[in-house]
Amino acid sequence: MARHERPRAHHSSISRTQIASTAARLMAQDGITDVGQAKKKAARQLGLPESIPLPDNSEVEAELRLYQALYQSGTHPAQVRRLRAEASRIMDFLAEFRPYLTGSVLDGTASAFSTIDLMLFADSAKEVEIFLLNQGIDFDHAEPRNDKAEAVLQLSTPQAEFNLIIFPQQLERHTFRHRDGRPRERIRLDALNRLLESDA
Repeated sequence: MARHERPRAHHSSISRTQIASTAARLMAQDGITDVGQAKKKAARQLGLPESIPLPDNSEVEAELRLYQALYQSGTHPAQVRRLRAEASRIMDFLAEFRPYLTGSVLDGTASAFSTIDLMLFADSAKEVEIFLLNQGIDFDHAEPRNDKAEAVLQLSTPQAEFNLIIFPQQLERHTFRHRDGRPRERIRLDALNRLLESDA
């Protein structure tokens, strides 16, 4: 029986790698920004059964970095820098809500289609909404993916799309995690500006 199990495990390992690689290509080329959606679409494209174990998000991110380094090295760094610069501008504008940059724009895997994710910490989501309305800025509401978030506001600038993920002030020192358990990286405006200076 052990002789039959080994090839199956090997096949599963190959499938995970194929899914991660295909998902990365879909994210880089087709504008899919949701890793889970990219993995499911990749498995379908490869003709794999729905029951196939999907790779972790970290495996897809590793493949995405590899794809960008191999095929988008001429454009990708400038693209990430442009999004980070726009994030810096909006974080300065929202400074009273203690914004943090997180997500693909921070980790460097952002594509031209990526949304800039900012975590804000406020007395209430309504406080942020009133601030934006008073500034004449339109926004939409989205469903929070984190159960600790009070709201997610989506807004656009000529340069980028933003998700403003609003948390209660007392959670600012909380360690947020990805769905796979990894700590979610985030940085304040001063750290982002240092990063932009080092990229210049």
